[in-house]
Amino acid sequence: MKNTKKTITVAYGDGIGPEIMGATLEILQAAGAQLDFEVIEIGEKVYLQGNTTGIPAEAWDSMRKTKVFLKAPITTPQGGGYKSLNVTMRKMLGLYANVRPCVTYHPFVGTKHPVMDVVIIRENEEDLYAGIEHQQTDEVVQCLKLISRPGCEKIVRYAFEYAHQYGRKKVTCFTKDNIMKMTDGLFRKVFEEVALEYPHIEHEHWIIDIGTAMLADTPEKFDVIVTPNLYGDIISDVAAQITGSVGIAGSANIGDQCAMFEAIHGSAPKIAGMNKANPSGLLLAAVQMLIHIDQPEVAAKIHNAWLATIEQGIHTTDIYKADTSQKEVTTKEFTQAVLANMGKMPTKLAAVSYENAKKPIEIKLKEKPAAKKETVGVDIFLHWKKGSPDQLGNSLKEVANSGLTLSMITNRGVKVYPGGIPETFCTDHWRCRFTTENFKSVSYKEIMELMEKVNTLGFDIVKTENLCTFDGKPAFSLGQGQ
Repeated sequence: MKNTKKTITVAYGDGIGPEIMGATLEILQAAGAQLDFEVIEIGEKVYLQGNTTGIPAEAWDSMRKTKVFLKAPITTPQGGGYKSLNVTMRKMLGLYANVRPCVTYHPFVGTKHPVMDVVIIRENEEDLYAGIEHQQTDEVVQCLKLISRPGCEKIVRYAFEYAHQYGRKKVTCFTKDNIMKMTDGLFRKVFEEVALEYPHIEHEHWIIDIGTAMLADTPEKFDVIVTPNLYGDIISDVAAQITGSVGIAGSANIGDQCAMFEAIHGSAPKIAGMNKANPSGLLLAAVQMLIHIDQPEVAAKIHNAWLATIEQGIHTTDIYKADTSQKEVTTKEFTQAVLANMGKMPTKLAAVSYENAKKPIEIKLKEKPAAKKETVGVDIFLHWKKGSPDQLGNSLKEVANSGLTLSMITNRGVKVYPGGIPETFCTDHWRCRFTTENFKSVSYKEIMELMEKVNTLGFDIVKTENLCTFDGKPAFSLGQGQ
């Protein structure tokens, strides 16, 4: 371990945050971590001062300077107008990889799955968490699911590099590409491409629903799981809970320049100040942090002291069970027990060593040539509630411009014209697709002229999406039933 101290940014957070951060910092200092702290204020207090991000400018300055952030849970005030602070920080700082180890500590922490050691690697910046939402009609709101090739490649490469560096045998991809063939389809396609570069690591793909069911039932089947943002958020909580408690899981958020470490649980305001909170999640996140900043000996020292405490049955309320625990303790008592075990090794649980810990994973993307893109049509979305699909279609079918003709109308993705059936429930939000014959190229000027004609008929246009081909292949989905 290098003797040079590393300055990190620290936020005590809200709710139980100050209690578990205090415990974590006490243990870090007692273990000999070479750290200096810059403390920042984020979260509920900042929100309520009128800052809708929950993060003041000086906090950004600190995080960008130190590059390492240890964060306790924060509270987002109820009501509209407040963006998720976690999502904002992950995206602003480019923290594309969320790494959540989920390990069981049988028989000392009660679990139905005594053999489990799974690492969830979740894409952290894209997907529905882009947070781009609009109300388009009286009845319909939308949320855009954004998936990019670079975003997919970064997280998939990170998962395989992680498996390679830590001796993991298999990487599993979870998506819903049987339904979202373009967005999740891209994620899986990139996964299959990158997997070919790691022939020594087994790879497989599961549809997210049955994959989650299998994870909850037989987690020992999995090793490293990589998945888009929303799915990863859900399954990492599932995985953490079936180890015995979400209270003992920490996570790392890794980017090219910065990293943030945190417990996966929330601020638990109902027990704030009651000396009941389990500091384990934040403490184990701090262990990940110490490895990241090249202090592996201290990381192992703390982790082994924590394991010794757990196998002694000294447990906080969230994991205390009469048949597996020896003593129910407070936050402060648990902290003192870990301190008393400093330098000791567990005798029954496997001791950890980070002597061979590698440097932080660096990802380099492969350049891909740009495809030939041509616009061949447009989807025009209307706010309309005056009649049937056939009435709408008959009103629009005569509208044509430079070969653009009405080919389909959908409602909530289902084709309702031509050839719809009366059983299909419709709202006031209609997608009207105009395309050229044989995907002939059309200019945006011609599309705007078409939109003007639709507008002249008195229709309320709420959104448009150009229909394109890339290297001659259609790059848009069909309507359900088309």
